[in-house]
Amino acid sequence: MSALAIGLQRGLQSGLQRAMAQRAREGTARPPVARVLAAGTGWQADDVVCTLGPADRPYEERHASACLAIVAAGSFGYRSGSGGARAPELMTPGALMLGEPGACFECGHRHGAGDRCVSFHFDPDWLDEQAAAAGLAPGARRWSALRVPPLRALAPLVAQACANVEALERGAGAPAAWDELALALAVATLRASAGGKDVRESARTMRSARSTQPAQAAAGPGPSAAAAARVAATLRLIEETPDAPHTLASLAAAAGVSEFHFLRTFSAVAGVTPHQYLLRSRLRVAALRLLAGEGDGPGVAKIVDIALASGFNDLSNFNAAFRAEFGASPRAWRDAARARQLAATSWPRAASAPAESNAASTMDAAVRRRP
Repeated sequence: MSALAIGLQRGLQSGLQRAMAQRAREGTARPPVARVLAAGTGWQADDVVCTLGPADRPYEERHASACLAIVAAGSFGYRSGSGGARAPELMTPGALMLGEPGACFECGHRHGAGDRCVSFHFDPDWLDEQAAAAGLAPGARRWSALRVPPLRALAPLVAQACANVEALERGAGAPAAWDELALALAVATLRASAGGKDVRESARTMRSARSTQPAQAAAGPGPSAAAAARVAATLRLIEETPDAPHTLASLAAAAGVSEFHFLRTFSAVAGVTPHQYLLRSRLRVAALRLLAGEGDGPGVAKIVDIALASGFNDLSNFNAAFRAEFGASPRAWRDAARARQLAATSWPRAASAPAESNAASTMDAAVRRRP
């Protein structure tokens, strides 16, 4: 991996790595640690770092509010509410973990140690009010799943949340407005869940994969523990080396199974195909580089360098994939981020609100255009 790629990969994982190192020195297990990032009427955003591993008991807790957590690094198993009797859902980078107020939940790290999430907590009444204002029917104002896999419709907001945390760690000044991000993410997730196309297709993929594996179906409702472990290891490989020339054949070989079996199992566990997961991992890395200010000016990487370092073979393919995922060109995406950063650091903020609104229109329009 190039020095540029290594530097970025350390961005979101650096806090997790420091916590894991401290855990190793102390030799004791601790519950997840949450740091408040921002808060407002009806919502709060936390940076949550967990250092539990395969040797630790799963962490059990109860959701105090409506929870929406973006998995930023690592992976873990999650089950909650009436789904507690089922096998845990494998939460992977780019996916959303959802929880209803009052629901008990369990998180475990059977397949690897540590994870980091950007976790949003919403007051149920506030969430209902915002959902109603957005035109969502009463039945669509609550989460309808435990997990939302990495989706194109949510990619811009997921990237912005991760970039905000990175900006705070770099000491790069005030990140883009958390209040607007929290509201947009809540409504977009409810819409994706209510529309259900991608979530239903993911569920159908999982059911189809399970129905073709009689031995697994007899043993339980999901893929076997060994299969889930292979997929978890593959996910970590992709996250650690997104720029590597991964193919279905190479990933299946690394997992030690046939390509057919790997494709079925990966889709069942991750909720998306290996190609979709790899492409979105690369695009997410590229978006974070652009949001961090890379890709223009003397002494920094050009957009073409970011494309190549993120695993794309040429600039035209990268531009097409980026526009399809984020609804804007890489240059427009970066320029909009700069304008939001300027608006966030200006005072009074109201004086620059029109500029912020215009700059954010690229991302907002991209979210609205999602099928």
